[in-house]
Amino acid sequence: MSSDLTFIGLFLQASFIVQLVMLLLLSVSVASWTFIFQRSKALSAARNEMRQFEDKFWSGADLNRLYQELSARTNLTGMGSIFCSGFKEFVRLRKSNTATNGIVDGTYRAMRVSMSRQVEELESRLPFLATAGSISPYIGLFGTVWGIMNAFIALGEVQQATLAMVAPGIAEALIATAIGLFAAIPAVIAYNRFSHQVEKLENSYGNFMEEFSAILHRQAVAAQAQQQA
Repeated sequence: MSSDLTFIGLFLQASFIVQLVMLLLLSVSVASWTFIFQRSKALSAARNEMRQFEDKFWSGADLNRLYQELSARTNLTGMGSIFCSGFKEFVRLRKSNTATNGIVDGTYRAMRVSMSRQVEELESRLPFLATAGSISPYIGLFGTVWGIMNAFIALGEVQQATLAMVAPGIAEALIATAIGLFAAIPAVIAYNRFSHQVEKLENSYGNFMEEFSAILHRQAVAAQAQQQA
């Protein structure tokens, strides 16, 4: 009995259920790699945006001018978006003669909402990677169990079993587990790495919000003192 032990040969020889499992896992793997490249590009862009913004912000640039420059952009994201949300609310509350503490609290809430949106965008597709990494091995194991079960059923129908008869059935069953691991391992690694990067960005955004709130608080106090003088 001759059998093709290549990947294509094993796939074609496998039962319909095992073929479905393999196709599902290959689809999950393709989707995972697509999302991995997308998230890697998005997180790299977010880090670059943050560095560029911090260079401008801490260079002593006028806040009004910086706000006008950033708000004119149509694709504003990251720390720049948080800054614009906070500064816009700060100006609005100051014009309405709100108390200093109210100005700072309102500004901080506006930045918090903006930060939540930014983090939510950065975390998009990560749940898929987590799911792919956790269930792919089990889907592959299901295909393996099903394939081995069919191999033993076929084995029971012959008078004398040989290794040549058993090997192809076992191989086509085990390849489902291999594909499951191939889909799961990159997804788990990418999920852990990207989650860590998102957490670092979120911490940086939070630190900026605290520092920017302190700056705006000093400005509000100074403006109030001038009005009372």
